Amino acid sequence: MIDKLIDRIKKTNAPIVVGLDPMMKFVPEHIREAAFKEYGETLEGAAEAIWQYNKGIIDAVYDLIPAVKPQIAMYEQFGIPGLSVFRRTVKYCKEKGLVVIGDVKRGDIGSTSEAYAAAHLGRVQVGGSVLSVFDEDFATVNPYLGSDGIKPFLKVCKEEKKGIFVLVKTSNPSSGELQDKPVDKKPVYELVGEQVAAWGEECMGSGSYSYVGAVVGATYPEQGKIMRKVMPKAFILVPGYGAQGGTGADLVHFFNEDGLGAIVNSSRGIIAAYQQDKYAGYGQQGYADAARAAVIAMREDINTSLAGRA
Repeated sequence: MIDKLIDRIKKTNAPIVVGLDPMMKFVPEHIREAAFKEYGETLEGAAEAIWQYNKGIIDAVYDLIPAVKPQIAMYEQFGIPGLSVFRRTVKYCKEKGLVVIGDVKRGDIGSTSEAYAAAHLGRVQVGGSVLSVFDEDFATVNPYLGSDGIKPFLKVCKEEKKGIFVLVKTSNPSSGELQDKPVDKKPVYELVGEQVAAWGEECMGSGSYSYVGAVVGATYPEQGKIMRKVMPKAFILVPGYGAQGGTGADLVHFFNEDGLGAIVNSSRGIIAAYQQDKYAGYGQQGYADAARAAVIAMREDINTSLAGRA
């Protein structure tokens, strides 16, 4: 699957992943009203509004980008109807040819980790049938329970030719409370990055990159520069662009000299672009067109920065 992601990045010239992280405050009023009229102000009504909102954005941007990243918590908050929309969204994105990164941040041990891996990347046995469940192409994984929590995912990655992105240095302001603590004269995040590189040796694609990637926030460009050297064969998923303060200029060191090696996420900066002053002219009815314009602007920012790096 890493080969497909790289191919899509090359074809679109856009190392961008759109975070499909819907919140009701992002959903335009006309979409909410139509959903509530049909299903009432219920979990089913909320899920329908989210689905219609997602579909509009996907239809507007799928030809510009290689991948999407739905954050499962934004769907879980609406219960079973929300999870059904998560699954429906994943399926629809794959029908559009997009690579899907499930932002699920799973991390546990033993049979629990095996179950998570099966649900999101693998398949489950039901009687005489073997069935896919959510069926993302990649999943985000929390490594802080150690290799016991990662090995079940590695096993599924090998079987299904899928991938994971391991949390290394996250974009949130308090990440340093734990991730920056020194151990053997190195910060914890660097030790985790070294482990990611080792896990990745077991899961190489057909080219120079592994199925085992890493999450390193755009809000920490200096750490990104370090981690690029520590994990030369890992694709880096870079959150924190746009709404969290990251810019194209912050990103150049996340990429390798081949212009690959990283994919940059923007969530509300794209899916709620119509709420920004810059794109307010599109209005609520044009929310999807505003999202498309935001993707184009992000692509230009990143590519200009990459072209200008020393």
